[in-house]
Amino acid sequence: MAGIMMIILAVFIFFQSAVAGMGNALANNNESGGSAGVIAAIGYLIAGIVYIVVHKSNKLSGDIVNLIILLLVWLMGISGAGSYGDLTVWAWLAFIIGVGFFVWHYLINRKNKKN
Repeated sequence: MAGIMMIILAVFIFFQSAVAGMGNALANNNESGGSAGVIAAIGYLIAGIVYIVVHKSNKLSGDIVNLIILLLVWLMGISGAGSYGDLTVWAWLAFIIGVGFFVWHYLINRKNKKN
């Protein structure tokens, strides 16, 4: 379910970023928030696909990959948003999802190893 939501968000972020990038180009304001948003959408798409592929795995490899991807999305989003304020929201959401799922699955795996 999380993977499907990430893919839907990726599509939404992509189109929103394309519009923001077009606005930046028309305003000639030398901002790159739209381009950063498109890259963030690609990161969301990759993370969603990884979540779908490894959703039944008991290992943390998929969560580690997604943690790295979503932390990169977070860093790029908070540093490159400019006047595209929604990118900051998507960046923080990526941080929460990446760290949240990693910690959640880490604690579940640790609990299962004790039992």
